[in-house]
Amino acid sequence: MALTFPFAAIVGQDEMTLAIQVVAVDPSIGGVLVLGDRGTGKSTAVRALADLLPPITVVKGCPYRCDPTQPAGGCPVCQARDPNAKVATERHSVAVVDLPLGATEDRVVGALDLEKALSQGVKSFAPGLLAQAHRGFLYIDEVNLLDDHLVDLLIDVAASGENLVEREGLSVRHPARFVLVGSGNPEEGELRPQLLDRFGLSVQVRTPQDLALRVSIIKRRDAFDRDPSAFKALWHKDNQKLQKRILKARDLLGQVNVSDGMLMLCARLCHQLGTDGLRAELTLLRATRAYAALQGHQEVKPEHLQSMAPLALRHRLRRNPLDDTDSGARVQRSLQEVLAG
Repeated sequence: MALTFPFAAIVGQDEMTLAIQVVAVDPSIGGVLVLGDRGTGKSTAVRALADLLPPITVVKGCPYRCDPTQPAGGCPVCQARDPNAKVATERHSVAVVDLPLGATEDRVVGALDLEKALSQGVKSFAPGLLAQAHRGFLYIDEVNLLDDHLVDLLIDVAASGENLVEREGLSVRHPARFVLVGSGNPEEGELRPQLLDRFGLSVQVRTPQDLALRVSIIKRRDAFDRDPSAFKALWHKDNQKLQKRILKARDLLGQVNVSDGMLMLCARLCHQLGTDGLRAELTLLRATRAYAALQGHQEVKPEHLQSMAPLALRHRLRRNPLDDTDSGARVQRSLQEVLAG
């Protein structure tokens, strides 16, 4: 298995690394979309996400990595077990599954296990990428180039948390709750609005202009490429600190208070920006709460809102042909007006 670049060693893309950490604290925020220039570390940061996540407890031998504490939402394999038998468990690392652009629908949703069908004459289901990503993260590089039929499929599964496969005489329903993470270059095509809305946070990354920072990035990447194991070991303690910080934030999350006044600020901001529906407010609520927990605070404050508002709202704005301002700047401008009023 190839070693991933250490998350703690990533420099120069603070907004992107912050968004990933916030979603790691509270996956219900709904995922991260990373758009920007080629070669800016988008896929490197996402694949390094596994470093930040502590192992999860799963039902031993379950192909869907079901949660033993929630048998009601289990897969067909777990539901077929004796309910009175003791459930054996094991620890697994959180999955970060790549969905390649050229993947077939069978590869994504699962299909008839041809090997078993031919060798044993048994109809058996072979789980796909959605099953592998259950309780983890599904990563799509160049997400804006994804085929429309796969986009429709992902929207349905992301909304329901279940994958239903009916084909070749099989009818299988299994849990598929994952955090969607996408990256791409907006110059190569835009995302469908329905899929765009499924991402909780959106980040724009640009090529660093500071020369010293560029040199630092090049040196770290070169050191990793020359000896991945040694570089990984060098950053192990820093990665552990980040993981502990996220674990601490997860424990604190339930104690973080969001006042009615802060909720009113969120609602006023979304109303002023003209966002559709109420998903913007919900995402903003969850993101500010997770960010406050990450900072070790028990109360959401205006500064948390200032940090999270561009990430949660920039991709939900309607286009204004008379305003060519960056969408993040539009959010900050509206936020300043709301806070002043």
